[in-house]
Amino acid sequence: MKVRRLPKDPGPAAWNAILPAQTHYPELSGPQSSDWLVIGAGFAGLAATRRLKQLRPGDRITLLEARRIADGPAGRNTGFMIDLPHDLASEDYGGDLEQDRKQTRLNRAGIDFARQTAEEYGLSSEAFVQSGKINAAASEKGLKHNSDYAAHLVTLGEAHELLDASAMNELTGSNYYRGGLFTPGAVMIQPALFVRGLAGGLGSNLVSLHEQTPVTGLERKDGAWIATTPKGSVSAPKVILAVNGHAESFGYFKRRLMHVFTYASMTRAMNGEEVKALGGQPVWGCTPADPMGTTVRRISGTGGDRIVIRNRFTYDPSMEVSDRRIAAVGRDHDRAFASRFPMLAGVGMEYRWGGRLCLSRNNVPAFGEVDSGLYAACCQNGLGTAKGTLAGMLAAELATDTPSELLQDLLAEAPPQSLPPEPVAWLGANAVIRWGELKAGTEL
Repeated sequence: MKVRRLPKDPGPAAWNAILPAQTHYPELSGPQSSDWLVIGAGFAGLAATRRLKQLRPGDRITLLEARRIADGPAGRNTGFMIDLPHDLASEDYGGDLEQDRKQTRLNRAGIDFARQTAEEYGLSSEAFVQSGKINAAASEKGLKHNSDYAAHLVTLGEAHELLDASAMNELTGSNYYRGGLFTPGAVMIQPALFVRGLAGGLGSNLVSLHEQTPVTGLERKDGAWIATTPKGSVSAPKVILAVNGHAESFGYFKRRLMHVFTYASMTRAMNGEEVKALGGQPVWGCTPADPMGTTVRRISGTGGDRIVIRNRFTYDPSMEVSDRRIAAVGRDHDRAFASRFPMLAGVGMEYRWGGRLCLSRNNVPAFGEVDSGLYAACCQNGLGTAKGTLAGMLAAELATDTPSELLQDLLAEAPPQSLPPEPVAWLGANAVIRWGELKAGTEL
């Protein structure tokens, strides 16, 4: 089977660009054989590889990454590992109580696995820290969103704290926000630093990691899977496919995955006077009270003091967007930044980029054994950090016949629903997205 398309990520991976030079992992060359093959070195692929190491410590594992480590989607998100319900299609992130309890349990299992990994590999608090997060509200509508969500959290028995405008100003340095909802269970990561640390920690004589090695073909022959790459091949009896939306490029879940881009910009490093003019705390992260609004992070550490703005979504079944799109969305980022931080009028954006999300209509993963010896850990529905880690971990358990309650929970999910034909899906999805962004108002 020829892989239909290869990853294309628009703009630089800023989180990676602000770090020092990274370890180089060689491109695969020549024919190789392995006990396990993991395709994709994002959150899911790295978690799957670590879990395989735990469960089959004497087995040989080959991990292939199409780009450089942390240059793909894993290095392009805003770095929240969110434990609580966070459905982008929901009016307040939450839903059915029992389903929300299940999703929270699964999300926390993914976060716990990532925490154990960070501790084992000695990652810094800049790479991984359980700091909680804030739903920031800039309007009456946003305040009501937070109030309704807080009531839902009370029913769930989850800790939270409502913040007023003064507390938000003290945290962010901005007078833009009218309130916030703090929840303590979320983790904030520096995505590229975290992913690099995981990749480095996995290295051993039994784990071979190859970057800049896209899989161009995958076929089963004589009881083994053979993955073809530009300069080599790997033969393995079992494969974990950790490529998120690109599962469709491998011929699986056809017309069941929604390919969505979201967009972000990162400022240049601020100087001392600008940091003083901003005020607030040096590190924080705010998701919007309205799911279609603007996410903002303040970072301080490697790469300097910066602010990250993320908003806007587009449905793009081609899995590609143009430089013109990045520039157009960048103007929206500039407006969101200027309205929140007028004291930083001289601070411009150094990086702009797009990141691929994979969603399903019914908010479920593309997970399980999709062919003999081939396991999918894909479609993270906008929570790639936590859900991707979980899916990779559980795919390794499924592939090694390791039973667990968490695995049964994930296997019990319905399959992704079919999408309408094109162009109906494109027109409908982008219309819904745009209407949601318009309704977000000042939250955007």
